Amino acid sequence: MPGLEHDTPIPTEITLDRKRHVLALAYGETSHELSFEMLRVYSPSAEVRGHGPGQEVLQVGKRAVDITELEPVGMYAVRPSFSDGHNSGIFSWDYLNKLCLEKDLLWAEYLGRMERAGASRD
Repeated sequence: MPGLEHDTPIPTEITLDRKRHVLALAYGETSHELSFEMLRVYSPSAEVRGHGPGQEVLQVGKRAVDITELEPVGMYAVRPSFSDGHNSGIFSWDYLNKLCLEKDLLWAEYLGRMERAGASRD
């Protein structure tokens, strides 16, 4: 199935916690949380990632972004709609799993890019 490697865990539960601005993903006994901001700045859409290496667009001012809707895409992904109007990123189980496992590294990379650009999360 597209976007789903044979060994990628599939979330058993997905919860939007709007008070804390996190997407909670349960995988049986294991759980992870991803902030709405992280999901927005690491959206797999072409608008964010570009169409090839080096074409990524730094997302700024996304600290207060909210997810207004979370729509299933087949049996392999979800598509969030964000309060800033962005809704073209399809997050496969593979990609969500990568974000969960590499969250700390990816977040540090993002903060570093923000600092180098002199940009703000607000």
